[in-house]
Amino acid sequence: MTTVVITPTARHDLEAIVRSHSLPPDTIARFKRSVASLEKFPRIGASLEGRWASYRFVLGPWRWMLVVYTYDETVDRVAIATIQDARSSRAATTTP
Repeated sequence: MTTVVITPTARHDLEAIVRSHSLPPDTIARFKRSVASLEKFPRIGASLEGRWASYRFVLGPWRWMLVVYTYDETVDRVAIATIQDARSSRAATTTP
């Protein structure tokens, strides 16, 4: 089974989004459930383009929450790199 790790940047992003969006107390548990499928299906996320070309993404517990990650097949590890609000003009899915 693939190991899923949350980078310090992603952890910080999630904490910031919880505060700025006044998300409910169970957000962390919801987030964990949202990314649990990456343990069995690490390539389930759509590939990104441009400067994000080496990344993939899945949606978090809310459809606006982008969970951006990389998958290293050699060590069978998913690293969640950042968590973003897809509605932002700076989100990973936005075309420059």
